[in-house]
Amino acid sequence: MEKAKVQVLIVGAGPTGLVLALRLAAHGVRIRIVDQHAGPGEASRAMTVQARTLEFYQQLGWGDAVAALGIPIEQIRFREDGKQVKAVSMHDIGRGRSPYPYVLCFPQDDHERFLVERLRDAGIEIEWHTELKSFTQNDRGVQAVLDCNHALSELEVDYLCGCDGAHSTVRQGLGGVFPGDTYAQVFFVADVKVAGPFRHDLCFNFSRHDMVLMMPVRSRAAQRLIGIVPAELAGRDDLSFDELRPYVTHLAGIEIEAVNWFSIYHVHHRVADHFRLGRCFIAGDAGHIHSPAGGQGMNTGIGDAVNLSWKLAAVLAGRADPLLLESYELERIRFARTLVKTTDRAFRRMVGQGWGSQILRRCIVPYAMACLMHFSAGRHLLFNTVAQLRIRYRESHLSEGHAAHLYGGDRLPWVAGIDGGNFAPLTALNWQLHIYGEAGAALRDTAAELNLPLHVFPWSDLALAAGLQRDAAYLLRPDAYIGWVSPRQDATALAKYVARLGLRFN
Repeated sequence: MEKAKVQVLIVGAGPTGLVLALRLAAHGVRIRIVDQHAGPGEASRAMTVQARTLEFYQQLGWGDAVAALGIPIEQIRFREDGKQVKAVSMHDIGRGRSPYPYVLCFPQDDHERFLVERLRDAGIEIEWHTELKSFTQNDRGVQAVLDCNHALSELEVDYLCGCDGAHSTVRQGLGGVFPGDTYAQVFFVADVKVAGPFRHDLCFNFSRHDMVLMMPVRSRAAQRLIGIVPAELAGRDDLSFDELRPYVTHLAGIEIEAVNWFSIYHVHHRVADHFRLGRCFIAGDAGHIHSPAGGQGMNTGIGDAVNLSWKLAAVLAGRADPLLLESYELERIRFARTLVKTTDRAFRRMVGQGWGSQILRRCIVPYAMACLMHFSAGRHLLFNTVAQLRIRYRESHLSEGHAAHLYGGDRLPWVAGIDGGNFAPLTALNWQLHIYGEAGAALRDTAAELNLPLHVFPWSDLALAAGLQRDAAYLLRPDAYIGWVSPRQDATALAKYVARLGLRFN
């Protein structure tokens, strides 16, 4: 029997490519995923998994499993010249906002291995040692040339997705530019074994000119260190950790027993001019790289993958007009540009050597954060921003209507207290209609005619607190963002919205 044609080729098996593969496979799309490396990364580069990413994983049935493998940050400690000056509790910072009300530490190497296993469970093996050499495209598809251990092969697919990092072959093949800059400072990163009990807190260590961040790494009972290489050592390509050891131990107040991994690197901030050209897309570091401020990079790439996956799946299955794919770049490049601009500004101020930066990191940030955390509104603002719950697509042509404080393009708020939770139906990865209160006959009839799943939840004070409006109709996209909302359950408007996008539901 002839094998079915591969519909999507994914280049790159980092977190972005793996999540894209998993989501596409869950939608029934036939994929191949290739990577030029020998296997998953061995170094724990990205460390933070945000609540929004865990919510996306919950849709696939294993958000809780990832959460159990990581370490929630319970406290942030600020230290100056080896002495603690402030400690800020992070316990349940997002309580009532997400099923995952914390910032989670989970090292990228363990994260990738987990995703690889989930992909294997889905019957898909990554083709390691396989490089994309070239590709061309036309109105019918993409023709790719692959190199596996110096053996060339050709493949024709409907779409090509480049999740192949900052030096993306796909982006370069599309002729895209990658404008941005590189920070002047040289940074180091290390995973180390520290004497004494394992430390579960996130610790910022400052001095007049230097900074070292320490956070937990569960997989090896180790601590992650990230810092600025002192100016007198910054020009050395052969720098060893032993040369940094006295500086790190003094600033962080620790005794290092073993070094598991160490590297020096430069930090860049760039956003590609386009995320799509024809039938080819880029996602993750192939489209945007930025400072590590706030632990946003990997999570943003995963958000790209989630956004793109359901749109590709819908078009490939004939359940949406191909114009739907135009919304990917519109929605994600806008956020990437905003994020890079914001993190760049914050990062420059935090790592700068001027008096303003010194005052900011030694005085303003610790005490301002402590003050902010005293108020529920401040805690929610901080959590919603860092956890990526505030990402929204209100300017997208997929977003329509508003009710109370929620607009088309906003994330569906989580409502605690509902049996099974209002996020439970989202595991279907489909378009679905939510009502919090009562559904009228006209809306029920229209939903039935459209074959659109309808979920009616009881009205509650918790739903009100989440920003929902009683009896309003919320049409949810497969990525749990609101596509259309009507405060009066306008069934005619719902039918027009569905027709405008050429949507068809199973």
